[in-house]
Amino acid sequence: MKKDVKVLILYAHYGEGHLQVSRALKTSFQNAGIRNVTVKDLFAEAHPLIDRVTRYIYKKSYTIGSGFYGWFYNVTKNMNHNTFLSRLFNSFGISKLRDIIRQEKPDLVINTFPMLAMPELCRIDEISIPVYTVVTDFTLHNRWIHPEITMHYVPTIDLKKTMMREGIDPKRIKVSGIPLREEFHSLAYMFNSFHLLDIYRLCPSKKTILIMADFHNRKTVKKICSDILSAGDYQILLVCGKNQRLKEEMGAFFDEQQLPIRVLGFVSDLHTLMGMASCIITKAGGVTLSEALALGVPPVIFSPVAGQEMENARYLVDKGAAIISYRTDDLVFQVNRLLRDEKRLFEINKAIQLLRKRNAAKNIIQDILTNIEWAAMNLDTASR
Repeated sequence: MKKDVKVLILYAHYGEGHLQVSRALKTSFQNAGIRNVTVKDLFAEAHPLIDRVTRYIYKKSYTIGSGFYGWFYNVTKNMNHNTFLSRLFNSFGISKLRDIIRQEKPDLVINTFPMLAMPELCRIDEISIPVYTVVTDFTLHNRWIHPEITMHYVPTIDLKKTMMREGIDPKRIKVSGIPLREEFHSLAYMFNSFHLLDIYRLCPSKKTILIMADFHNRKTVKKICSDILSAGDYQILLVCGKNQRLKEEMGAFFDEQQLPIRVLGFVSDLHTLMGMASCIITKAGGVTLSEALALGVPPVIFSPVAGQEMENARYLVDKGAAIISYRTDDLVFQVNRLLRDEKRLFEINKAIQLLRKRNAAKNIIQDILTNIEWAAMNLDTASR
């Protein structure tokens, strides 16, 4: 395989997950000797105002407007790519994408977000650039599929079967898992965990609950943490992400010198914190759930919003690999029951093992490079 292959990865910054997947793919390309990899937030570059507004609406869907978001998601879920609305959606960013293609001249394009501007551009302009899609949810929305997509990489065999029922050739679907940072596939976090127990002043004999709180309101977070600390001999790692206001208020509300709770902002070593946790309380983003599965940490999904996150949550619950709670009282009850029931913990961990996919990014990159090399060999043979 020649090392001067040019790769373009397209994502959209609705949450951190799609960016993390894009970075994981870029790292795997670089590990394979492919250095010319460009990552672009197409929506942000093409339509900056629309991007800011829609990202704000997306964030608010966790507290208000979830009904409308869920309705819109379900109405468009089975929409065919030939409908007027699909064509309209697919047109967003095409003009900017043409400029990017002319400038970058990529040999292949990868989508890590359900936007179809690139396959639509291939259809309209009759461009023969291979387009690969990495699906980052556990269930299907038709915004992920298009006849011009060369290969779909999906997290589960169930999703592959769903896509086949939608008419996608099974040869164009690979079960890969969702790409994660290399740290989530390394055992190094186990050794770092012992070091961090001292840094965070945690007790090795207590069960640790990791709470991802950045998308929930302050009143709810306070109640969850207070009730968990009252329910049993637990300790809490509360991650507020980039929500600085939440971090400051939680830090002021909880006396970390007296209570077994540590309030954190954005963390770069989330894999290590997960490695210390007995369970994680989180939203139902496909990437976050995959990270928990990779480390064998039972996810307790709190109040999933309607749409892809609700479907992700229901899928994992149906597989026995997660728990859903919709009210704070129920959440605390579920967490307490889980951590006190060794048999249930064993059953959830067994279900997690069945869903876990190792080294998704590496496997995807190897498959893409093999595909590109095979296509180049056929082209060379045909030209002789």
